[in-house]
Amino acid sequence: MTATVTTAAPPRRPPSRRRPKSRGNREMWLLMLPALVPVALFSVGPLLYGIGLAFTDARNTRVHETSFVGLENFGRLLTDDDFWASFRIGAIWSVSVTVLQFLAALGLAVLLNQNLRFRTLARVLAVVPWAMPPVVIGLMWKLVYHPDAGILNSLLGTHVNWLADFSLALPAIIVVGVWTGMPQTTVVLLAGLQGIPKELYEAGEVDGASRWRRFWSITLPQLRPVIVSITSLDFVWNINQFGLVYVLTQGGPGGQTRLPMLFAYEEAFRYRMAGYASMLGLAMAIVVLTVLGLYLWRQMRETR
Repeated sequence: MTATVTTAAPPRRPPSRRRPKSRGNREMWLLMLPALVPVALFSVGPLLYGIGLAFTDARNTRVHETSFVGLENFGRLLTDDDFWASFRIGAIWSVSVTVLQFLAALGLAVLLNQNLRFRTLARVLAVVPWAMPPVVIGLMWKLVYHPDAGILNSLLGTHVNWLADFSLALPAIIVVGVWTGMPQTTVVLLAGLQGIPKELYEAGEVDGASRWRRFWSITLPQLRPVIVSITSLDFVWNINQFGLVYVLTQGGPGGQTRLPMLFAYEEAFRYRMAGYASMLGLAMAIVVLTVLGLYLWRQMRETR
């Protein structure tokens, strides 16, 4: 007599209840709506309005009737010597501040990445300028540069009006720009340094590579994506700088520190040429996007 063994069939899984794709997309947009509405109202809307003003003769007066002028403002911009002077100053400012604050931040980040005794305190002190508003920083450095009671003249034993001298005003505000923007660059580079595997340094040390060689062959290549990102952001922030320089010099002396954004501000609110000022802003945005695009394209090409 043989026994028949029957194997119970595995339980059948209940049919999965998949939500329709359209419903998932609808829920996604509903969740994003609270963030998208402020962006549309306070960023996209004013941007489109400013682009529209760039092609008009709008003025900040009640009696003037705005009319469409096409590329007339752009033609005026190309022949405006004051604009090209401010553009040259803005290029010197943005490139100098971006490069110097990157070099200073890289050195500080490497130092803070070491096993220092008071490393935590040093990291906190390094980001103090980041927590200060640009207006406060400008007022503080005006006191530092003060010709009579400034601490800089007291230390050097001089009597120089740093912010009113035609040859010293721009270097003086570049120093302030570097000091102001260095903390966030330091934090980003320090995070990148901490993400580099220690095994790479150990392998380099075993191969007999010096500290400088390890920095050049391991640290910098590993930091390349971080460097590209932070220098691009720094360049955009610096070329659009307004508040800090306005508090320090208001564009003086004699326009030696008048950045493009200061020039556009004067055209809009001092001379009430809103249409021309909008064209200045649009032109600067196109220049920045072009330079930034070429820079990123070159860096991505080298990475590949």
